[in-house]
Amino acid sequence: MESNQYITYFGSYSDKQSPGVHVYRFDEQSGELSFIDQVAGMLNPTFMTISQDKGLLYTYTQADEGQDSGAILTFRIDAETGRLALAGQQPSLDKSATHINLDGSESFAMTVSYSEGTINLFPVLENGEVGALADKVRHEGASVVAKRQDSAHPHSIYTDPSDQFVIVPDLGMDKVMVYRLDRANGKFEPHDEVKLAPGAGPRHFAFHPDRKHAYVINELDSTMTVFAFDEQAGKLEAVQTISTLPEDFDGTSSCAEVQVSPDGSYLYGSNRGHDSIVVYAIDSASGKLTLVQHMSTGGSHPRHFSLTPSGQYLLAANKDSDSVHVFKVDRDSGKLVPTRHSVTLPQPTCVRFYKL
Repeated sequence: MESNQYITYFGSYSDKQSPGVHVYRFDEQSGELSFIDQVAGMLNPTFMTISQDKGLLYTYTQADEGQDSGAILTFRIDAETGRLALAGQQPSLDKSATHINLDGSESFAMTVSYSEGTINLFPVLENGEVGALADKVRHEGASVVAKRQDSAHPHSIYTDPSDQFVIVPDLGMDKVMVYRLDRANGKFEPHDEVKLAPGAGPRHFAFHPDRKHAYVINELDSTMTVFAFDEQAGKLEAVQTISTLPEDFDGTSSCAEVQVSPDGSYLYGSNRGHDSIVVYAIDSASGKLTLVQHMSTGGSHPRHFSLTPSGQYLLAANKDSDSVHVFKVDRDSGKLVPTRHSVTLPQPTCVRFYKL
């Protein structure tokens, strides 16, 4: 019988004396979270990625004051308890990181530094630890929003489903950059770029399971852009941009995370300020979006959320209210249904699952 138990890892803002990664068990039958462990010794491990097959979790620690470099940290996951044991650390040669990901084959780890405007490539060694820096690219550019777009600010990094191309939304330049991944030489090769509306501020990105469509959530103007994707050519073409906010909302808000349901029927995005998850239905032919719902996240500033791998639940991390709220997903409509389950955590910023 397939397990419906997950270990859930929450990254957070923290100093080195306070816990930065929090470990919980999530039961998909009940929707309950139960505490297991927490790990300190890291400065602001605000994003994480997991290798399910290798049983590893990757995150980072930012540089202390006076230091030149942060580090990428590799943790081994105990397959029975979910607890973490530090397996290795590699200097990142950036003072801070904002996002970390693995390529599809898990041969490379990739990071971005929002503040320093760089993207970075590291080989993953046979033991799963991260090797020395192989390539670094610094973005150059700006756009129209004062302070937020006075220079380049890459915000996240992904490989496409074919594992040939690297996608980097750059908030500061209002561009989604595309690189070809040169595996033999460990290099990012410039390949293409897509310019978005001035002041959009692209932040996070998601591919559709059909491999023909993709989505970027734009932080600054609270919109979602739909792309047609040519996998052979590695080309993105914008086909729709739609607001993430209700028509009658007149407050201040910005966007954060975007995810596609595992079956490809629905798209989810988070609004910080409106403090909601927006739900769209996805047209299977065009990839275009139709609004389904705005659901309150039960807290303030949902910096991240994650759907469980089965798509049955969504966990929303409310950074400014120190809470994670659990929602059931209605599989027929895509709508989110609040549950009575939540946990209190200091400034949660990332949600990741490891299936038992």
